[in-house]
Amino acid sequence: MKTLLSAAAAPAVDAPPARPGAPPGIEIACTVNGKRVALTVDPRATLLDTLRETLELTGTKKGCDHGQCGACTVHVNGRRVNSCLSFAVMHDGDAITTIEGLGTPDHLHPVQAAFVAQDGYQCGYCTPGQIMSAAALLNEPCGPANADVAELMSGNICRCGAYQNIVAAVQSVRQPG
Repeated sequence: MKTLLSAAAAPAVDAPPARPGAPPGIEIACTVNGKRVALTVDPRATLLDTLRETLELTGTKKGCDHGQCGACTVHVNGRRVNSCLSFAVMHDGDAITTIEGLGTPDHLHPVQAAFVAQDGYQCGYCTPGQIMSAAALLNEPCGPANADVAELMSGNICRCGAYQNIVAAVQSVRQPG
């Protein structure tokens, strides 16, 4: 398993052997879940594939791979991003947070705890992206109504149809009590 590197030890992560005719790797450094990493990435690699395959952070899911489902949502510099639509090389110097960096089993992020309390998931495949979008929504302008939350969460699709519980989870964090 490849591990995240501290700022003191910042050599590039070993890249897979280059395929004949493949473009050369590009070195980037960014902060992932609070830890500084240095990587050599294929310029064609998406942020999603780099997180999942190179850094082995598999909580971020690959759904449609076209930016339509939201399963791959992560935070980049505090804003939600569909990581399947972004090349890893675009994130040199950025701060990236994945579902693994949002909370821990012993100290859940309030949105994670709300999803558990409100049963905001069924099969769970979309849940990491839903939670990352909901956590970002807390820092975005959003009206008070359930329809307002549903609109801002509309980039995240739930194949099981748990939308009512997802909105209830978000609202319970936004309007505690």
